[in-house]
Amino acid sequence: MFKHFEGVSCPIKWVFKGAMIALLLALTVFVIFKIRNTVREFGYIGRAPLSQYTINISGEGKVSSVPDIAAIDLGVTSEATTVKQAQDDNTKKMNDIVKAIKDLGVDEKDIQTTNYNIYPKYNYDQTRGTSSIVGYTVSQSATIKIRELDKVGSILGKAGELGANQVGGVQFTIDKPESLKSEAREMAIKDAKDKAEMLAKELGVNLGRVVSFNEYTSGASPIYAKSSMEAYGLGGGSPIPDIQAGSQEVVVDVNLVFEIR
Repeated sequence: MFKHFEGVSCPIKWVFKGAMIALLLALTVFVIFKIRNTVREFGYIGRAPLSQYTINISGEGKVSSVPDIAAIDLGVTSEATTVKQAQDDNTKKMNDIVKAIKDLGVDEKDIQTTNYNIYPKYNYDQTRGTSSIVGYTVSQSATIKIRELDKVGSILGKAGELGANQVGGVQFTIDKPESLKSEAREMAIKDAKDKAEMLAKELGVNLGRVVSFNEYTSGASPIYAKSSMEAYGLGGGSPIPDIQAGSQEVVVDVNLVFEIR
């Protein structure tokens, strides 16, 4: 009985042994490939990647434009023995100035109050070593945005005529500088490409794709006119000041890196 069982199970043993041998062979092959790949991997450690052949070139674009907006800081300072008297004087003068500016064509949305202060005036008694309030000062100012530059002088003259005694300066700006920046960028990129093509021709190589781009922008910063009451004719009856906006320049510098073949 046992002999019969052993005889029948003999083929099964051989199949089992064959499967084990095949598994061992597969594991051996796997280990060999794993070791080979590990050796290759360590062989690359410390080696620099293959260098990319490139041309690094810079370009510049400049666009000039006349400013189309002027911003003026106008204000009135009033002094009196009481707060009410100082406020009344200051309010009347400032309201008259704002009304006149509107009459000259400045939109209400372009007039913004930026400062309003009330503070006491002191008198120091050296004999007693004490100080006392002898009056009050009220100060109020507003920023006026002027979109018609030919009216800047008239507005300044009128403000001085009506009692403005503070001027923070005239600041000229460009309303939409992004359009100028875009135009200057196009010019800068073309300048860099032209230089790169010329250089590639001299070197006897061909330009490939752009692999790096950097941009630097300058210009279009506000221009400040001279700030003084004398320059602006403040004081009443003086000639209207001649304010020149000049021009502004937007400069864009780019740096392009091209592949070469």
